Amino acid sequence: MQKKLNKIVNRTNNYLYKYFYKQKKTELTKPMLYGLLPGGKKVRSKILFDIGSIFKVDKKNILQVAAAVECIHAYSLIHDDLPCMDNDNLRRGKLTTHKKFSESTAILAGNSLLTIAFQILSEKKFNLDDHKKIELINLLSESSGHTGIAGGQFLDLSYEKIKKNKKQIINMQIKKTGKLFSFCCVAPIIMSGKTKYLNKFTKIGNEIGLLFQIADDLIDLRGKTSSAGKKTKKDLKMGKATLISLLGTNNTIKYANNLKLKIFKSLKIFGKKGDDFRETINYILNRTK
Repeated sequence: MQKKLNKIVNRTNNYLYKYFYKQKKTELTKPMLYGLLPGGKKVRSKILFDIGSIFKVDKKNILQVAAAVECIHAYSLIHDDLPCMDNDNLRRGKLTTHKKFSESTAILAGNSLLTIAFQILSEKKFNLDDHKKIELINLLSESSGHTGIAGGQFLDLSYEKIKKNKKQIINMQIKKTGKLFSFCCVAPIIMSGKTKYLNKFTKIGNEIGLLFQIADDLIDLRGKTSSAGKKTKKDLKMGKATLISLLGTNNTIKYANNLKLKIFKSLKIFGKKGDDFRETINYILNRTK
């Protein structure tokens, strides 16, 4: 699995390096690349390639969408780490962007990564018909803003030290984490034109987001900063609303395993073509960093 991930990391990073190299260099280029490229598992990109393989989508098109997704993901991490948000000093085993540069630089670098994602998707060289391009841009916008990542982060902050029920926590985590995974699951289907699978994979993406968030929360609870690449044991101190804080560790693990089995059941119709995707889902839940 790690070899497959490394291959995706190299392909995506190479694309992004070349893309930035072709652009005019500015004062924000360095902090943007700092927050974007070193480290990172590129698991969202892996999902794009996994599902792209199932539906036989052109890998060059998948790569372009993956680059846009990684820009969105990096923007969200840079902003999440800010003192006014989660106040983190360490990300991917190195100083966070605002610690390496400054808070204002981190905000502007994050904003620039957010906008460049849509620049990548709207390029003339993106070999996709305009209708599908617009559909991808529309869905990625929805996944990134107040109905997605930003809205989920707002709820995450506002729920601190307040008891919330299971439905509220799941809704928050789907927005914060699930929506971008959902985009990654649906984008290859939009590109392939197999629209009858849209609802199925939208749901699967949201559920994978929950698995990812549960794994993150378990890493925070049990992991060490040195191996996780970020500060751990923070959620309890900050009073974060998580499924672990509500259900307890064992019940949350049971919930996650049942959710994974549910996803696998819905993927049975794809047979061996879904093996890589299933492997990625297992990795997401069992990772330690």
